[in-house]
Amino acid sequence: MLKKDVKYNYPGPRTKEGIMDFANRVAGPLVRSLSSVQLFQHAMKCHNVMIVYVGATSPLKGNFSSVANELIVHTFFFSASRNVLPKTVSLPSLPAVVVFKDGTYFTFNEELDGDLKSWINRERFPNYFKIDSYTLYSMGESGKLVLVVLVEEKGQCEESLRFKGLVEKVAADYREIYSRHFHFGFMEGSDYVDGFVMGQVTLPFIIALNLSNDGYFLPLGTMETERHLLDFLNGILDGTIQGQGGNGAYQRMRRLIYDIRVTLTLVFTQAPLLGCLLVSIPLAMVAMFCYLCCKHRPTQSDDDDSVAMFAPSLPRRKQTNKKSD
Repeated sequence: MLKKDVKYNYPGPRTKEGIMDFANRVAGPLVRSLSSVQLFQHAMKCHNVMIVYVGATSPLKGNFSSVANELIVHTFFFSASRNVLPKTVSLPSLPAVVVFKDGTYFTFNEELDGDLKSWINRERFPNYFKIDSYTLYSMGESGKLVLVVLVEEKGQCEESLRFKGLVEKVAADYREIYSRHFHFGFMEGSDYVDGFVMGQVTLPFIIALNLSNDGYFLPLGTMETERHLLDFLNGILDGTIQGQGGNGAYQRMRRLIYDIRVTLTLVFTQAPLLGCLLVSIPLAMVAMFCYLCCKHRPTQSDDDDSVAMFAPSLPRRKQTNKKSD
């Protein structure tokens, strides 16, 4: 979308709902004002995550508006006065930036949280939710790891439901410990992660993704209890569990070969004739090139003829030298 000579790129899924939400978000003001309790409550019902500036004009509000200008493609930004917020919300001081999500709220603390943009980028996702490939890519910008449960797209088995419940419980009960390091969620299907691990995983499956370097972490054993999941998270943080994958030269080459193999397998499965055509054309070109190179290569007889052609000139040169003497 172009707005006041500024281009905003849509980063979400290619769905009608997603595109309309993006258009509505960018077309309106960068920071929407919630001037009454009714407007605030309505916004709370419509949005899973709300990022709200509370207070009068200040340098913090200017910083908040600058962040909104960059991140409006991802989420809404709001402003409100203190008396609009619920009475249960306790703010240590004003002005303040507050994130409302998962039935609770979190206040920005510059000393603990650092840069406002980085903090909002980390907190703009729910604590646990359904993830698609576009959202997963955006989560990589937060600098956190993503612990994801892979389940079937339809007809989820009892084991899948148990894994989802286990991760959701840990994400909620241990938020203060792990929220600075992990996002939590689940994905239906394994196509995206198959490309990460360069293989086909068996559902249900739990994996931690490092989207900043295309790395991943796998549990060392079975994931039966909450204790097992906590040990997995702690092992990642303390380095006991080593990361795999990455974006080094070797891994990129492996991933390229894997992508070619997957693409060719898909083509041969769905359109065998097209697959044969795609493979035969490059092979035919290589064979023709080799044939032409071999055909124009000089033979032994050609070399002998060349020597014979230049040989008579040698004595003649000697005679000339004698006459000059």
